[in-house]
Amino acid sequence: MNTLEKLRSGKLAGATRLDLSLGLSELPPEVFSLADTLEVLNLSGNRLSALPAEMPRLKRLKVLFCSNNPFSALPEVLGACPALEMIGFKACELTHVPSQALPPGLRWLILTDNRIARLPDTFERYTRLQKLMLAANDLRELPPSLAECRRLELLRISSNQLGALPPWLLQLPRLAWLAYAGNPLCTSTDVCPTSAASIEWQALTLEHKLGEGASGQVYQARLAEGESVAVKCFKGTQTSDGSPEDEIAAALQVGRHPNLVPMRGRLEGHPESLPGLVMGLIEPSYQVLAGPPSLQSCTRDQYAPATRFSASTARTLLAGIASAAAHFHRYGVMHGDLYAHNILRRDDGHALIGDFGAASLYRADGGHTARALEAIEVRAFGILLEEVWARCEMPPPHWRALSEACQQPDLEARPRFTALEAALAS
Repeated sequence: MNTLEKLRSGKLAGATRLDLSLGLSELPPEVFSLADTLEVLNLSGNRLSALPAEMPRLKRLKVLFCSNNPFSALPEVLGACPALEMIGFKACELTHVPSQALPPGLRWLILTDNRIARLPDTFERYTRLQKLMLAANDLRELPPSLAECRRLELLRISSNQLGALPPWLLQLPRLAWLAYAGNPLCTSTDVCPTSAASIEWQALTLEHKLGEGASGQVYQARLAEGESVAVKCFKGTQTSDGSPEDEIAAALQVGRHPNLVPMRGRLEGHPESLPGLVMGLIEPSYQVLAGPPSLQSCTRDQYAPATRFSASTARTLLAGIASAAAHFHRYGVMHGDLYAHNILRRDDGHALIGDFGAASLYRADGGHTARALEAIEVRAFGILLEEVWARCEMPPPHWRALSEACQQPDLEARPRFTALEAALAS
């Protein structure tokens, strides 16, 4: 019995989440039998091109996923859904986003991988907006009203047609995670000298899969001389954050640092012509610092309840991350996703930062713009510092003030990563 049959039989009465991916061309009316309880509705992977006018009857609906459906426009009826906070329409062939389609309580909007050329200039209405994902569209400009979204923390605008970052974007007081690679505004930057090289697929012996994410698969492999390495093979041309080519360029640009996952080189000659990276193999003693944000937390990572740090371990962890961040900003790389879920840590606190999928290159000598981009990433570090501080047994008293300094609304007053490294190492 599939999910729709269970719904029709009444077996799902009182459900708060419903996943329907059955090649549907219209929304089954039985969905509205859950009008009083349904909070999350996932309709991804169907053949929907419209939603019924009755959608506002789902009065408790907070989250709606409709990715991989042939919509040409974001349905206007969504704007009337009273509790709707999160909307996901990834890879839907969208060309039009009516202002009426966005509900007033919007916190998280995903419109990645569509054909949107412009957005409505009505974002002053969405004062709760925290997360906006617009990568892989045809945007030539951002609506000026986005400057009024003072709670916006994460913005993905990679792989569009943007000729410049608007000045107001570099002044948003809470922006912490920004990705903009793959736009005309990005000038070519020479890769800094590293020991990374091109590594041929035929020179590798694949052993087993280590893991799989949204952007690609990671395998353990062995080089001809016997060294074990990790190989990341990208799945396609776009991810939610940007393109594989931009990720590869950033990963090679940063070079080597004790707190970065070591990059061996670019993968060449994949039998399916997939792009890839060859990296050093990480010891199993390293574990992910935290899990990614949930639908409820939106922009905040999820730590295991038992996570605790000694002051010494926390200091090693944070100082190492600050040192790595200072290093990649020295070479004009903005990580764009400086989160605990992208950090590996050992029991002694040694940390490794990886996953440059949201990274963007910039001119390190670019004056005000370069300073503002680093200040945006400093806010992300301030949030991380706050999270670690809260889980530290006896944190140094000045860490709270340091975290607040990183997160203050005035970007120019935020400390540099070099100053943070020094303050944490002392």
